[in-house]
Amino acid sequence: MSIKDILSPFRAWSNLFLEPVTIKNPINREAAPRYRGFHKNDIDKCIGCGSCEAICENEAIVLVPVEGKTPKNGDSGLRPMVDYGRCCWCALCVDVCTTGSLTLSNTYTWVETDPEKYRFIPGVDTKPWDNSELGYKRAEGIEYYPLQRTHMQHLKPEERGDSFIEMMKGYTKEEALLEADRCVECGICVATCPAHMGIPEYIKAIRNDDVEEGLRIMYKTNPLVEICGRICTHKCETVCSVGHRGEPLSIRWLKRYIADQVPSSEYNKVLKQDGIEKNNKKIAIVGAGPAGLSATYYLSLLGYQVTIFEKLPQAGGMMRYGIPEYRLPYDQLDKDINYILSLGAEIKYNTTIGKDITLDQLHNDFDIVYVATGLHDGRSTRIPGTDHQSVYQSIDLLRKITLNEPIEVAEKIVVIGGGNVAMDITRSLARMQKQKYGKVQLITTSLESEDIMPADREEVVEAREEGATINPGWGPREIVIENGKIKGLKVVKCVSVFDEEKRFNPKFDETIENFFEGDMVVESIGQGANLSFITPEYNEKLEKNNRGRIMVDTLTFQSSIPWLFFGGDIIEGPDVIHGVANGHKAAKGIDKYLNG
Repeated sequence: MSIKDILSPFRAWSNLFLEPVTIKNPINREAAPRYRGFHKNDIDKCIGCGSCEAICENEAIVLVPVEGKTPKNGDSGLRPMVDYGRCCWCALCVDVCTTGSLTLSNTYTWVETDPEKYRFIPGVDTKPWDNSELGYKRAEGIEYYPLQRTHMQHLKPEERGDSFIEMMKGYTKEEALLEADRCVECGICVATCPAHMGIPEYIKAIRNDDVEEGLRIMYKTNPLVEICGRICTHKCETVCSVGHRGEPLSIRWLKRYIADQVPSSEYNKVLKQDGIEKNNKKIAIVGAGPAGLSATYYLSLLGYQVTIFEKLPQAGGMMRYGIPEYRLPYDQLDKDINYILSLGAEIKYNTTIGKDITLDQLHNDFDIVYVATGLHDGRSTRIPGTDHQSVYQSIDLLRKITLNEPIEVAEKIVVIGGGNVAMDITRSLARMQKQKYGKVQLITTSLESEDIMPADREEVVEAREEGATINPGWGPREIVIENGKIKGLKVVKCVSVFDEEKRFNPKFDETIENFFEGDMVVESIGQGANLSFITPEYNEKLEKNNRGRIMVDTLTFQSSIPWLFFGGDIIEGPDVIHGVANGHKAAKGIDKYLNG
């Protein structure tokens, strides 16, 4: 060691008492066009997903609330704040930005005497380089995750056109891993999911090849995972941050993958829900649909003795009697239902409230009654001709198909409606036409133009692939009948469905007419509830809104009659995942009420 090495530390100490020098006017040489300078952010394009914060190993980025940005579906309301005492200008935050809102200017000089000013929110705190066009942006064609989703294998149209076997085949392990690797774990999807499922966590379980852990995560908030993995409306995917520049993650299919890998015989061992200590409280649930089954599951875990009263021969509600088996096979439906029942609940089938047993009797025999009867009554357009014997409600036909009861299948059919139920009956009848006549002659029409049709896009595409004609944007005016037989549907052009305040208020151009030929017409414009079992005495005590709908506490689903709770589609729907969510909330509300 030299004398220089020995003295060097002491020389350093001599600088301790020197006043630091700040050069307020440094020589500013022009930087290269893609130089990594200070950050810029388009805060309107940014959704506050947190990918930039997660990837920064120096913890130089933290998401903070900003004025004027409130949380909403697909936007956390937060924006990144950068600490330049920590930033190393690696630009990984720019490379992984899911919306492309975050970039770097090529400005590299910034003089301030206050160190706190080197912590700022790009796009919110105004800076001289905000309008600079130069700087670092993610290179074209270079991505840290694939923008295209891993598509699921399915039966081709010619293979499924006359069959009710399941058309989607499910992910293989390799496909699931590829798709799971696209997730950036931002969690934007969780807030949008009505059940607030732990989506990033169960997708991470797939990447870790631990599907049992994935199943446990899903069951914390959803006991109908096989079902939702097939027919959930997957609103979570509409806000997926990856979808801002590419295709959103296939969250629904990844949920299905996990559930498919665990056989029903292993559920009890994996979920570890043996030895539930029962209490002496009894709960009656009216309806074995998604809300009723969800409430049954969580109430059973809490120790309550649950009895479900179901009007139809089997459980599932509209999931069984409204969704065709090519979308939701009955064995997968029963896999979820049977596990729920294995926790100690029972179902009394073919039991109609108000006929076989009254609401009064339920009140006398049970501590709480939770009504989740769903929307099983179809709604009519009430145009001339709807009283004809060859005019049907889609709900009634779908139920008969499930019950294997004979139904009329005309050679030419017209379906009125643009939602998922309309697509379900369209595709079911198209299959039956193919079986009976060898060809499909079916037209489905709706008020909505195709870009705002409420049906899932894939349902419309697949219906066309199977031979149906989808001709949206028409308002039904009359079912034309000649010599006692239906000839078709007369329609006029619908120019708008909603007014400026987004209220349903369709407008028509009566000068533009059309005619859809058909021997049979099916109405599928919505569903209603049948609450005739609620006697006038109880009806008077129930608080209702100005549209006559029963009012409940939004956190507990308790009505104005303390022992009577309501949930499912009759309160918030129609949608399976909403039913699951409010069944869970109702179970918590019932438990809270009974325990003071």
